[in-house]
Amino acid sequence: MILMIKNYREFSRLKTFMERYEYLRLKGNIGESTFGFDRVFNQMFYSSQEWKSIRNFVIVRDLGCDLGIEGREIIHESILVHHMNPITIKDIETRSEFLLNPDYLISTIHKTHNAIHYGDARLLSQPMIERHINDTCPWRK
Repeated sequence: MILMIKNYREFSRLKTFMERYEYLRLKGNIGESTFGFDRVFNQMFYSSQEWKSIRNFVIVRDLGCDLGIEGREIIHESILVHHMNPITIKDIETRSEFLLNPDYLISTIHKTHNAIHYGDARLLSQPMIERHINDTCPWRK
């Protein structure tokens, strides 16, 4: 199996949210183990000052938008910074290039993050629909 390394340079050329989602989609399985009993290592990493610093850089670069798409500003949710290439315990131990390089990171929300990992677009948040006076009552124009 050939592993495609995903990066921000390629990703940023994609203009729509769905194109970006499809680029990142992993098609994983719910409950599929990532760190298992070694979860303490990834939690230590995510609480480190170097992670917090690069996380802030990525959020600013992406303008606080889900998958960096303007119009999908993350306002009422926590911003997650997603590794485009899933990391392992070995990546943390060896300080691999995927760990802290912004070219392999993107801002997202929890629903989008889950949709990426589980390959299910039904999990994605739908954009807000702009409402107008009487738009639900066509006879009141």
